[in-house]
Amino acid sequence: MESSSQKITVLVTGASGLTGNLAYNKLKERSDKFVVRGLVRSEASKQKLGGGDEIYIGDIMDAESLVPAMKGIDALIILTSAIPKIKPGSIPVVEGQRAEDVIDSSFEGPMPEFYYEEGQYPEQVDWIGQKNQIDTAKALGVKHVVLVGSMGGTDPNHFLNYMGNGNILIWKRKAEQYLADSGLPYTIIRAGGLDNKQGGRELLVDKDDVLLPTENGYIARADVAEACVQALQFEEVKFKAFDLGSKPEGTGTPTKDFKTLFAPITTSF
Repeated sequence: MESSSQKITVLVTGASGLTGNLAYNKLKERSDKFVVRGLVRSEASKQKLGGGDEIYIGDIMDAESLVPAMKGIDALIILTSAIPKIKPGSIPVVEGQRAEDVIDSSFEGPMPEFYYEEGQYPEQVDWIGQKNQIDTAKALGVKHVVLVGSMGGTDPNHFLNYMGNGNILIWKRKAEQYLADSGLPYTIIRAGGLDNKQGGRELLVDKDDVLLPTENGYIARADVAEACVQALQFEEVKFKAFDLGSKPEGTGTPTKDFKTLFAPITTSF
């Protein structure tokens, strides 16, 4: 484990997103171990996170704009992701409802049609944008990159790829491979189906989408965020990739010992 006397400076990209915000706040709460920075796309998002000097505005499509946020960091948590939008009129939706809410693993009902905003397609965000982050991190000597991907990447016909014709899992997988080939110390966490419920479940690790068709193929965003924070503290998960799911809410024993959770992981991709 890293020495607790030496704080780790961490940048969370996508810090205003649902999972990014959770990871950012978890790191901020542990100021004895971490110095946290956040990267967002707009002034409005910066203000949402409190507007402090540790919040940087940048565009992952513009590698140069990432340099100020990444200069001097020890670790990077990549939580940027293309977000599908609900096509108006495709289903009745509650006012203010987001696509993330509809594709939450607990959602019941007919699936709407989806689209991506111009410039925000998976090829741009999940491939080019992540490649820019990885390249910049490597150029600046970042010591550890934690990339949150998604289960389902072993199946090119997975339904998520058809959302807005974005091939999102295909582009995410390409970025994961790029990171694994980069030479940077990395941890790739392929999260299961996400929900916005309270975390603190019993977490499970596996590989090759084994968990996906089971009741254990789902996970709370809060637990994904916690796994990111924990991964920064253990050498054992460097140069490793794994799937992350959980036992259903209300079952099992909440995971507290992440060293033991991570111990069986042997796969580099």
